[in-house]
Amino acid sequence: MSREFRTADWDQYRMDYGEPFKPLEPPDQEMQTVDRALAALVEAGLLPHGRYDGERLSAHRAAVRDHFEIPWTAISPRMQRLLYAISAIKQPRNLIAAGVFCGNTFISNAGAAAGPGACYQAEALIGVEIRPEEAERAEQNVRRIDPTGVARVLAADALDVVADFEGPIDVLYLDADGDGGRGKGIYLEILRAAYDKLPPGGLVLAHNSVNGGDRLQPYLDWVRDPANMRASVNIVFDPEGLEVSAR
Repeated sequence: MSREFRTADWDQYRMDYGEPFKPLEPPDQEMQTVDRALAALVEAGLLPHGRYDGERLSAHRAAVRDHFEIPWTAISPRMQRLLYAISAIKQPRNLIAAGVFCGNTFISNAGAAAGPGACYQAEALIGVEIRPEEAERAEQNVRRIDPTGVARVLAADALDVVADFEGPIDVLYLDADGDGGRGKGIYLEILRAAYDKLPPGGLVLAHNSVNGGDRLQPYLDWVRDPANMRASVNIVFDPEGLEVSAR
């Protein structure tokens, strides 16, 4: 089952990538938009409900703003809120995020169980970045708000990490770029490597579902095929988009 949630302003809602904390709309409008997106995920059976703690999200955002070095990011405030909310609602024991750059995308997913925004306890929250210098920066960023070590960043190839991971992968976040011209086409390779470890109801979140280009189309076709994934919803409320799929 494939669905789409699309806002009327998705292509006008544009952020300055170099200003990750710049508000783009009134807070109430942002919250209402994300609430509607969550409702679409609930209706499709991907989430049990759409409730999360807004105060904990605010604490998470403040910690990231005060302690993270972010040279640029494509994660809009709407997307940050959605990723945090999905994890707060799903409460994955194990989460792997592939392609985390400086760690902002990773902590948007992991912040519901790490740092001042935590609302539950996880076992393993793993960010993967193939470029060692960026993985080091991401790990330093995360350590500033999560002294426990439950959230950590590895300098590695995500294909190897998911293949070697022992245990279920409750949430898999994809934002990597493959070499050799593969680009976002690497998403499908990573998902296939992780597929047998996704439990029933396990979620796969694919960033750039709107602007990922032709390389991402085989991935979208695959997750939207009910023979592979139970349901999939494309969230289009900014120019990047997020495909949310469930095993």
